[in-house]
Amino acid sequence: MRRDLEWITNAVDGALVAPDLVSGLQDQQVELRNVTTDSRECVPGSLYIARVGENADGHDYIDSAARNGAVCAIVETPERGLQIPQIVVKESTIALGDLARAHLADLRRSQEISVVGITGSAGKTTTKDLLARVGKAFAPTVAPKLSFNNEVGCPLTVLKADRTTRYLVLEMGASGAGHIAYLTDIAPLDVAVVLMVGRAHLGGFGSEQALASAKAELVEGLLPGGTAVLNQDDPLVWAMRAKVNGEVIGVSANGSPGAQLAAADVELDGAGRPTFVVTTPSNKIPVQMRLVGAHQVSNALAALGAAQAMGLDLYRSARVIESAPPDSPHRMDIQTLPLSAVKGSGEGNFTLLDDSYNANPDSMGAAFAVASELAKGQSRILMVLGEMLELGDGSTAIHREVGDKAMATNPALLIELSEEPIYAPGMSSDTTEVVVAPDPEIAHRLLVNSLREGDVVLIKGSNGSRSWEVADMLTEAASNVDAKDAK
Repeated sequence: MRRDLEWITNAVDGALVAPDLVSGLQDQQVELRNVTTDSRECVPGSLYIARVGENADGHDYIDSAARNGAVCAIVETPERGLQIPQIVVKESTIALGDLARAHLADLRRSQEISVVGITGSAGKTTTKDLLARVGKAFAPTVAPKLSFNNEVGCPLTVLKADRTTRYLVLEMGASGAGHIAYLTDIAPLDVAVVLMVGRAHLGGFGSEQALASAKAELVEGLLPGGTAVLNQDDPLVWAMRAKVNGEVIGVSANGSPGAQLAAADVELDGAGRPTFVVTTPSNKIPVQMRLVGAHQVSNALAALGAAQAMGLDLYRSARVIESAPPDSPHRMDIQTLPLSAVKGSGEGNFTLLDDSYNANPDSMGAAFAVASELAKGQSRILMVLGEMLELGDGSTAIHREVGDKAMATNPALLIELSEEPIYAPGMSSDTTEVVVAPDPEIAHRLLVNSLREGDVVLIKGSNGSRSWEVADMLTEAASNVDAKDAK
């Protein structure tokens, strides 16, 4: 969607400066679907926002952004000699939020657009992906790529909405109090979906109650008459219904009485994919998912609850969810890979369970359950576990607790991707070898040396642990073999 420079300048409360400022420059059009904070992503018509980040200063890349096609830059300090207009603001990240807020408010004035926000300690991205697929089956829908859920990713997603957009699905994360409230101030919600209050990011909150209060900011960000979709199986989430000034839709994977959408007859097939029946006060809808893991039932119910709140046909929505593959990389991605591709020799295949995008205690437990289901007590389980980050003072105890759960699956090999033992120190046994690998390359080498035909390999850890690099090494090796065969 195109906006003129005057509109953008007013939206961010900035000052327009430019080389050879001429009459009519403020009328120059900028394509807002191409707003970016990365100069490498600029294309002709882009608006570049120069942020000062933890590791880099976007002002150092303004020239690169201009060369790549940016027609305007939002800056905190104007660059001399730059041949594109600049809008000077006090803080670029705040300006990004201000721009998204003004853009969405303008869209609401001219069209019907429903905004959905999703939060939770686990399951946000999968639920977002499912709901985005559902929305797109009915009308033009915008949703973030990957896990763009913070003060940068969320407004960038809002800015991709245009005059055709009917549904805007947003993932909203928090690493501290007030973070979600800030996002809902940018994008007030018609539907708020809260999945669970786990122990992710406890370091930023101190307690589960404090984390629950932060997640409750989502329902507090509902517009009047909005709808909250709440996980009835999580007491901390279900308690948030007291904060809702509107409709509440309770969902329950455990079949809790009174839930508007509940799961019954949950079963897993041989590949760990759940089948279940969605029960409502007036209907029963069978669902057979392509996604893996019993925990996906709860994600599916949350997406269906949001679809119901959006006024979408529930049966048709269930059919979309039923057919949905994994949309985001490194999330419960199961692949069968040839042993020879990674070892250079050997017959047969092994199974890779790549859930390495992120990790917290709850998602770790879900991954162990899926690995066990895939192994069926007949195949060996090999694990590469990276550190769970942002757990705060309780990190050591929580890692030990998760390590006990990992060992309960009786893995043949547990590789701790860390500088020192964090999950299962001193717990090697006759059946389980526990080793420490300080970097992904070493972890990969140890894993490959132990691999046998039929093994189930689980790779899991927080994004910052770099566990995903081990998964990439395995899949890239298999891809290289496929490419050679194709020739």
